[in-house]
Amino acid sequence: MSSPLKHPKGFAPMSCCWSTETMQKRLPFLAWLPNYTWYALKMDFIAGISVGLTVIPQALAYAEVAGLPPQYGLYSAFMGCFVYFFLGTSRDVTLGPTAIMSLLVSFYTFREPAYAVLLAFLSGCIQLGMGFLRLGFLLDFISCPVIKGFTSAAAITIGFGQIKNLLGLQHIPRQFFLQVYQTFHNIGETRVGDAVLGLVCMVLLLVLKLMRDHVPPVHPEMPPGVRLSHGLVWTATTARNALVVSFAALVAYSFEVTGYQPFVLTGKTPEGLPDPSIPPFSVATTNGTISFTQMVQGMGAGLAVVPLMGLLESIAVAKSFASQNNYRVDANQELLAIGLTNILGSLFSSYPVTGSFGRTAVNAQSGVCTPAGGLMTGALVLLSLDYLTSLFYYIPKSALAAVIIMAVAPLFDTKILGTLWRVKRLDLLPLCVTFLLCFWEVQYGILAGTLVSVVILLHSVARPKIQVSEGPVLILQPSSGLHFPAIETLREMVLSRALETSPPRSVALDCTHIFSIDYTVVLGLGELLEDFHKRGATLALIGLQVPVLRVLLSADLKGVLYFSTLEEAEKYLKQEPGTQPYNISEDSVPEHKVALLKA
Repeated sequence: MSSPLKHPKGFAPMSCCWSTETMQKRLPFLAWLPNYTWYALKMDFIAGISVGLTVIPQALAYAEVAGLPPQYGLYSAFMGCFVYFFLGTSRDVTLGPTAIMSLLVSFYTFREPAYAVLLAFLSGCIQLGMGFLRLGFLLDFISCPVIKGFTSAAAITIGFGQIKNLLGLQHIPRQFFLQVYQTFHNIGETRVGDAVLGLVCMVLLLVLKLMRDHVPPVHPEMPPGVRLSHGLVWTATTARNALVVSFAALVAYSFEVTGYQPFVLTGKTPEGLPDPSIPPFSVATTNGTISFTQMVQGMGAGLAVVPLMGLLESIAVAKSFASQNNYRVDANQELLAIGLTNILGSLFSSYPVTGSFGRTAVNAQSGVCTPAGGLMTGALVLLSLDYLTSLFYYIPKSALAAVIIMAVAPLFDTKILGTLWRVKRLDLLPLCVTFLLCFWEVQYGILAGTLVSVVILLHSVARPKIQVSEGPVLILQPSSGLHFPAIETLREMVLSRALETSPPRSVALDCTHIFSIDYTVVLGLGELLEDFHKRGATLALIGLQVPVLRVLLSADLKGVLYFSTLEEAEKYLKQEPGTQPYNISEDSVPEHKVALLKA
């Protein structure tokens, strides 16, 4: 199915006057809106309704994960739909509250709405700044094992955190280890009604999900009755969260009418959208006023963890679906969209949001064509705030707990350990470090895992693999680049294998895979040349790339011998006649290399 959406690859260079192409890159909706079709409108409408029916119950549930009243989930669920219409570069992504972001908010905002709203504003400012400065590349330093370790730990933390609501337990602390202890300690206080309803809701959600995964695609040649039945099944299974929560609320209301209520209910939810206002930069308490500085100090590492993880989650979702559906996303433009969503959302009491993998999957499976589908989703959320809040009173917390548990279960990747064991066992180290420390403090887990990944990366740079070929001439071939931490390793290998032998041996250094060197490497090569000269041996360089030649020319190293091929170097070093080296000077570099150097 073709889509009218065109996806920019990046920002155009700044100029005095913005061209049409530049405007389309800064405001991507200008690229696809002129080509919008009735077919795209129909598909976007269906997708928007489907996502809306998913996000409303999830928003209520995720507010519980964040430790906030349920209405804050809905306050956070609509702004991203409208902002992404104008700034988004993925047709599939939907922005809003997610399980992981809600967990992070609960860690850093002390279950205080004022802190959560301020965190959304400050996170948006940081994300917007990163977008303008094009700092999206920083997210590349958080490796996949770190992400998998964090998301798996988050799935366990979030899922277990809902056991108390599933069983109707009261006064359970939020710290994970205390939570585990108190849950098992108070298991005898389980409310039978909540437990039975919660388990029934989980089973219903699982059955509907399995039905959704196994519904065959509709073909035009199918009879109308069959197509209608497929459409009904697809609608019911796609909107399974709304369906199950509505069923649970109906059951609770039925008991309420009889005068007996066996469930813990969500309770009263304020009606309508709050009036727009600037985020709270101070909070009045019974003990005085908490200043902006004190609020920022209280959130601490959350000001780094929340915006970065929000960006990481959203861009990972966008790139995943862009790859599946064969289009490209602009990471820096996505930073702008998420940042502006959080800033504007904070004016309406939103907590930090990001891209949702689950709802994005619903969006894609519904056949969405453009980000216009989000307009219908946002409208549904606003309508629910105006007209459905009285019904939210009867939603049992155990039903919302079932929704959360089933939503976060796929985040725990059961196959990643086996995959990393087969592919690269060393990657298990950052995975395990992140996973274990995230149960203590999220920021420590992510920071420690990232540091371990960076150390592994730096070790490979400092100790590159060097292929050694023995013979009359010793041939050394670094398998990757040669940077300043690696020059000492190369020097030690040359000294031990060539210059400390008797008699000293000549060496051919194959530079085919070396595309850049720095000043420290140049100094190291100069010292090696002096060592070879003192011992009456020769160091020859083979296959120098243009950037390396340019650096060596600039450094004006004396006595460097350069050969185009290994065969030429071996003949020269074996004292065979007819082969002459190139000295490293512009006059003696081959003509095609000189042309490239002057280009």
